[in-house]
Amino acid sequence: MNRFLILAGIVCLLAGLGWQWLLRFPFGRLPGDVHIVTDGLDFYFPIVTGILVSAVVSVLLWILKH
Repeated sequence: MNRFLILAGIVCLLAGLGWQWLLRFPFGRLPGDVHIVTDGLDFYFPIVTGILVSAVVSVLLWILKH
């Protein structure tokens, strides 16, 4: 538990320090993300972004586990 809290703190610190750099990354605007705009409706479903984030988190957790 202590190791997880320390790791979570380091991740939050790095995300905070690199926030401006992270905003330039095209997360949320990747090809395959669904964005439908019609009269009175603005629907956005970031499916590819979700899959990419899930894969990265899974790999990181697998690396930390082994």
